[in-house]
Amino acid sequence: MIATLRGEISQIEENAIVVEVGGVGMRVFVPAPLRVKARAGDIMFMFTHLVVREDALTLYGFESQADRDLFNILLGVDGVGPKVALSVLSTLTIDTIQRAIFADEADLLSKVPGVGKKTAQKMALHLKDKLKPTDGLAKLAAISDVDSEVIAALTALGYSVVEAQSAIQSLPKDAPDDAGERLRLALQYIGG
Repeated sequence: MIATLRGEISQIEENAIVVEVGGVGMRVFVPAPLRVKARAGDIMFMFTHLVVREDALTLYGFESQADRDLFNILLGVDGVGPKVALSVLSTLTIDTIQRAIFADEADLLSKVPGVGKKTAQKMALHLKDKLKPTDGLAKLAAISDVDSEVIAALTALGYSVVEAQSAIQSLPKDAPDDAGERLRLALQYIGG
C-alpha cells in the first residue's frame, strides 16, 4: 500500500493533482483546500490512501494524517464511497465536522455536495463513536444556535460552508449574539 508520497507537482487538474515521483506522474485526488494551495513545480508531501477496485487503482492524498484518518472513517459509513468522503473533506474542516457531530447539527453535513439528509445522519451516528470531541468544542456548542443561523443564511446566499465557517471564526470575541448583527459582520469579512 502507498502510505505517503513526496514529489514535484507537474499538473493541477479539476479535482486532482499529478505528482511526479521517480519519473512517474501519479494522479492523486485531493480535497479542494489542498488543491488550491498546490502550485506546479512545488515539492509536495502528502499522506495517501490507495483504493483498489477491479477496474482501477485510485490514489487519494491528504495534507495531514488526521485528514487521511477521517477519510478512512468516512469510508466505513454505509453509502459513502471515496468521492463522497473526498467531497466532505473538500467542503468542511475537521473542526466543523466535529461540531456537527457533537453539537447535534447533522444538517451541516447535508450541505456537502452528494450528501443527503439520510447519509448525513448515518455519518453523524458513525462518526460520533469514532471521533473525540475537542476542548474548544464546548465554546462552539454554546454559540452554535446563533452561528448555525448565520451559516445557514450565508450558504443560502451562495457561499460555501467553508467560507461561512471562516467568516464565523473571524468574528471578534465581543461580537453581539444577535444573528442579524453577526451575519452583517460575517458578510463584511467575506466582502474583504
